[in-house]
Amino acid sequence: MLHGELIPAREKNSPRLMVMLHGLGDSIAGYRWLPEAMNLPWLNYLLVNAPYDYFGGYAWFDLNDIRPGVEHSRKLLFELLDYLPARGFPVEQITLGGFSQGSLMAIDVGLRYPYRFAGIVGVSGWINEPEKLLQELPTAAGQQRLLMTHGVGDPLVPIVQVRPQIPLLKAAGIKVEWREFDKVHTMIEEETAQIRDFVRAGYGE
Repeated sequence: MLHGELIPAREKNSPRLMVMLHGLGDSIAGYRWLPEAMNLPWLNYLLVNAPYDYFGGYAWFDLNDIRPGVEHSRKLLFELLDYLPARGFPVEQITLGGFSQGSLMAIDVGLRYPYRFAGIVGVSGWINEPEKLLQELPTAAGQQRLLMTHGVGDPLVPIVQVRPQIPLLKAAGIKVEWREFDKVHTMIEEETAQIRDFVRAGYGE
């Protein structure tokens, strides 16, 4: 089981949850700022550590051999998502989000999961083996809402490698919103505001 930290919503007994997956070498600690920045009093947050140790932080997969780590992390995330409804968080009330490696995992898992989420958010990431993913889409994938954001100056995940993946998703019937920002490999305030609006819309707010 993956290790996570639940940050409760200010509004008691809310079933709405954002699961946030960090990037390479980061951890739960890297996203404790998110609830205050998002400023959504009805949203709980579950921050999750990736399964592999990486220089004092954690990784979802090895960049030199991506597929085995992705498949293992996917299995663990499926188990986590299967567990959450019993804890008061129905799948349709969950927003699955991630940054960089976490973005890859959020999209990989979110589009493969057999039930619809409130939304999927991928920040500064990319899609691993998109053709394979599109061959394995469940029926629910056509109902998923997906927001992908990226920096035009990202030196670690160049935007020119990610842009061509967006038409592939759209052609497969995925409801993807794509937003580009003047940033590098980070999250900025303008982008967080875009994510906030996307998340609010997923709950009819």
